Amino acid sequence: MSEPAAKASRWALWLPLGLFGLFVALVLYGLMRPASHDIPSAMIGKPLPEFNLPAAQPDRPGLKRADLATGKPRLLNIFASWCIPCAAEAAQLSELARQGVEIDGIAIRDHPEDLAGFLSRYGNPYARIGADDVSSVQLALGSSGVPETFVIDGQGTIRYQHIGDIRPDQIPLILQKLAEAGQ
Repeated sequence: MSEPAAKASRWALWLPLGLFGLFVALVLYGLMRPASHDIPSAMIGKPLPEFNLPAAQPDRPGLKRADLATGKPRLLNIFASWCIPCAAEAAQLSELARQGVEIDGIAIRDHPEDLAGFLSRYGNPYARIGADDVSSVQLALGSSGVPETFVIDGQGTIRYQHIGDIRPDQIPLILQKLAEAGQ
């Protein structure tokens, strides 16, 4: 075997191992680098879109944009009875309501009887609940799923978007964002 052919043969033997080593190095780099869990919202600082949702439950009024521009900051929670993380955050929403936070809800693609069962099981911290049967308001808000919670200032402008369920250790953050929205 000639000298150049022998070198090419050695390269062919070591190339797969080198590529595998490069792959492992890239995976380790991705695992070691701290990931950012912040998802920037394009709606922060923008006014709520116009909407007027019918009542999702007979004991609470529906929800329209004007209800969220009353001069006082409040929470807008996007939820559904079929959403497991929504049930997980119910205790935190009840705690926020107990502390005097005004919370309005938008029920996404829900049935009234299912929603009634959910609210009786997990509590009803909502002043108003609008029924968004086709997710039009949810999408207009830039919401990607349920649950999501928005801090709305007194003029109806979105100041903060919390994606996912609110956990007990996040209550102080939500209260801080509400206080900032009131300034």
